[in-house]
Amino acid sequence: MWKRWFGNGTTREQADYTDIDTTRLPGHVAIIMDGNGRWAQKKGLPRTFGHRAGAETLREIVKTASEIGIKVLTAYAFSTENWRRPADEVSLLMSLLADYLDNETAELHQNNVRIRFIGKTDELASILQEKIEKAQAQTAQNTGLVLNLAVNYGGRAELTRAVKIIAEKAAKYELKIDDINETTIEKYLYTANLPALDLLIRPSGDFRISNFLLWQVAYTEFWFTDLNWPDFKPENFLQAIRDYQQRERRFGGIKNTKKR
Repeated sequence: MWKRWFGNGTTREQADYTDIDTTRLPGHVAIIMDGNGRWAQKKGLPRTFGHRAGAETLREIVKTASEIGIKVLTAYAFSTENWRRPADEVSLLMSLLADYLDNETAELHQNNVRIRFIGKTDELASILQEKIEKAQAQTAQNTGLVLNLAVNYGGRAELTRAVKIIAEKAAKYELKIDDINETTIEKYLYTANLPALDLLIRPSGDFRISNFLLWQVAYTEFWFTDLNWPDFKPENFLQAIRDYQQRERRFGGIKNTKKR
């Protein structure tokens, strides 16, 4: 079990998940980590303080997801559109990502977490690319939670990339047009070989996807909260899991009325 030790020798408070049905967990949970800037502004602080607080929230949610047995947690850390933000804010976000990898990789590795990245990471600064590659390599053989960090990621860019790869293979006669199907497309998405996305959590009171996992959300359950990301606690994450377990997923079919 994860333990985070404080200076006084006590451990972090652990949320109660004894009522969670571990046989009916979502295999893949995604989170749009939104509301950092608004959280800071409401407190009269620079937006950068919100991003730092958001990094701490991610740390706690990763631990909770790992403890209860979630297989994959995908976190939307930086989108392809986020480059439009002020340069100092973008610089801080990149610095926070580098710090996260420097400070957390060893503990994640110790707790059997595998770190993956999705997105155009080849466009990031070379020193950050090196940290990403190192973290992925160090944790590649771990068999616990897969922490899937979406950085310089956009759903449309992901689909465009997949289409280009498929078109190139078809042009080289490596792939027949009639053989292209949904499985083919999924093979060339960043999320290839990961479980289907079961649950998407969106904090901050917004009701939109924000160009995130556009293909993958086809039959995903959505869970929204007005809380900004820095205020999102392990108990909120567990409540999202509880609510998910109360839903009946029909995948386009009809409600199961069969008597038990």
